[in-house]
Amino acid sequence: MPSIEIRRQHKKPMKDARHAVEKVAEKIAERFGIDYNWQGNTLHFERSGVNGYIALSKGEVHVTANLSFFLGALKGPIEREIDRQIEQEFA
Repeated sequence: MPSIEIRRQHKKPMKDARHAVEKVAEKIAERFGIDYNWQGNTLHFERSGVNGYIALSKGEVHVTANLSFFLGALKGPIEREIDRQIEQEFA
């Protein structure tokens, strides 16, 4: 199963980092139609053919997304969009 793995360092306090991840999730949900929910400091997301999470820790945001075989062909555009959103919110 093709997967996406993105790690970024950040300097935001956890409250601000959580807000930034929420904004990323909203934008990605709008673009790709995902559902998401928080469990502690980890935002889990899914839709048909995709599931993963965005985990927050002090100083780091870590995104993992597992794509089905059929969505594997769209790995590049999906990864670029997630990376762009993370960069925008955590720059």
